[in-house]
Amino acid sequence: MALIKACRGHMPSFGDNCYLAENATVVGDVTMGNDCSVWFNAVVRGDVNSIRIGNQVNIQDGAVLHCTYEQTALIIGNSVSIGHHALVHGCTVENEVLIGMGAIVMDHCYIESNCIIAAGAVLLEGTRVESWSVYAGVPAKKVKSLSPELFAGEVQRISKNYVLYASWFVERRQ
Repeated sequence: MALIKACRGHMPSFGDNCYLAENATVVGDVTMGNDCSVWFNAVVRGDVNSIRIGNQVNIQDGAVLHCTYEQTALIIGNSVSIGHHALVHGCTVENEVLIGMGAIVMDHCYIESNCIIAAGAVLLEGTRVESWSVYAGVPAKKVKSLSPELFAGEVQRISKNYVLYASWFVERRQ
């Protein structure tokens, strides 16, 4: 069973039909919507500030979600995929966003809906990502507009697939 731990008087809360891998960690002031999944070795650490996660969000293996004490909360919208070993810290991510494997999103970043943050990209503090964009590189910059085909084939497909993948595992958090 996942490590679910209270911190500073806050216990994580979960919507319906959420899957938490046995070695996932969710701590403190975390609120998660319906049909979410937190995969193997992922950490969602709401110890120093709040983390709010919408519906149908997948936090893949080894990803870390955290905030900055008394400065930045973390807000994640609906249908967001956070790739393997990504670091998402004290920022806002709107709906239907793919954050690629190993990407880093720093404090005060704002990612508008319908975007891709490429694998390995580093969004420096305060970066604003405009809707229908693909950002890549170090530091990350807009490299192209997101086509409807790429949006459907990557952002929406991955989000839906992770709801399916979670259904394959018996231990579910209700």
